[in-house]
Amino acid sequence: MNTKRQKKKKWLKRIIAVQVVFAALFFVVCNILVDVALVPEKMEQTDAFEDITEESMEALVHTDDIQENRIKASDETDAWVKQSLSKEWSLTTNDGYQLIGKVFFNEKRSHKWVLLLHGYTGWKEELYPIGHQYALQGYQVLAPDMRCSGESGGNFIGMGWTDRKDNLLWIQNILKQDPEAEIVIHGQSMGAAGALMLAGENLPSNVKAVVSDCAYTDVYSIFQKQIKEWFHLPGFPIIDGANLMLRMRGGYNIKDASAIQAVKKTKLPILFIHGDQDAFIPVKMAHELYEAANGDKKLLIVKGAGHAQSQDKNPARYYGTVFSFLEKYIENGSQKAL
Repeated sequence: MNTKRQKKKKWLKRIIAVQVVFAALFFVVCNILVDVALVPEKMEQTDAFEDITEESMEALVHTDDIQENRIKASDETDAWVKQSLSKEWSLTTNDGYQLIGKVFFNEKRSHKWVLLLHGYTGWKEELYPIGHQYALQGYQVLAPDMRCSGESGGNFIGMGWTDRKDNLLWIQNILKQDPEAEIVIHGQSMGAAGALMLAGENLPSNVKAVVSDCAYTDVYSIFQKQIKEWFHLPGFPIIDGANLMLRMRGGYNIKDASAIQAVKKTKLPILFIHGDQDAFIPVKMAHELYEAANGDKKLLIVKGAGHAQSQDKNPARYYGTVFSFLEKYIENGSQKAL
């Protein structure tokens, strides 16, 4: 009997030891996943940034018209940036990080403003071509680097969730400059999801509309999809483990980061845009967001466009839809001085 008990205890100890090892390995993997998905410095050290960028580029639509329109827009944007009156703005977030943005003042000095929000692992310059089109319509253009991106500080990429509070600070900066500002929030990809999450907050009445270009519904869902594609790991339980590690490291709860819940709360007018060939964020998410929105809304699906390529696939339709949608909510009042 004693021998049997001793054997059982040995096996129990072995089982417990194996479970402890697996648990430790699981949390190591989850911790690494947080680093390579949300910490740019770690992404660069592990080549994750390069790998993700390469896979993302391969997933885009590569057609002559997209390439030609992109080059044309880039050349026109470069000329606009060089001749525009611009200024660097900075602010400090509620948790102590410095964020950097660039504002382009329009010669018309109107009260019309656009806040441009870039995508995952992106930077403000990526949206300058869109800013140029807003400038042609008389808008003042503010393009910030969101936390942990470009020139801005931060601990983790915010995925739109922590960014919503940061972007509210940018809105307050605009209002200090121009108390009569009429503000459009235009985001792309993660920036679009962040714009929608921001719309779910208690915003000043100066914010008039949102343009959401290829947003995801929520961070948990998009991470589940991308973890499988980028790292060939199962969404569950890896995402939940990574979320636990992120929260323990002072980050945030990705389960809270939901654009679809935000659009259910806001009454702001929202234009949803998505390419029907988007391999990164499924076009069905645009339909889900559109259906959930409670305010005035419009949905534009651009045929033949991949992720964040709608403005290059069909610029006339893209910008025509944007500005015809916004003219219902933005007045063309002039401003004496900025």
